[in-house]
Amino acid sequence: MLQNYFPILMFVVVGLFVGVAPILLGRLVAPSRPDPEKLSPYECGFEAFEDARMKFDVRYYLVAILFILFDLEVAFLVPWAVVFKELGMFGFGAMLIFLGVLTIGLAYEWKKGALEWE
Repeated sequence: MLQNYFPILMFVVVGLFVGVAPILLGRLVAPSRPDPEKLSPYECGFEAFEDARMKFDVRYYLVAILFILFDLEVAFLVPWAVVFKELGMFGFGAMLIFLGVLTIGLAYEWKKGALEWE
């Protein structure tokens, strides 16, 4: 019975080795010479201009949500296109309704000016 679990044990051992070996190798081989520039929170060489906890404009989040919404449309279109012949007219009609709702949503967002970036 334990012979059945040997491949799983090997998978775990190899996974741990691949994850831990580069870290240990880096600690052993790489020189550790910290200086004030390396220890600073900003490695670009400039001091921070503003507070890191500043508020973002709400339009940034709106564009991100719209991107996710219309990006997920592709996630539904690809499997539908793969099994298009098996779905028949019912599947075609359902996808037309889905695309119609998305098109109405896009037209609404376009009309409201949510896609304009100033």
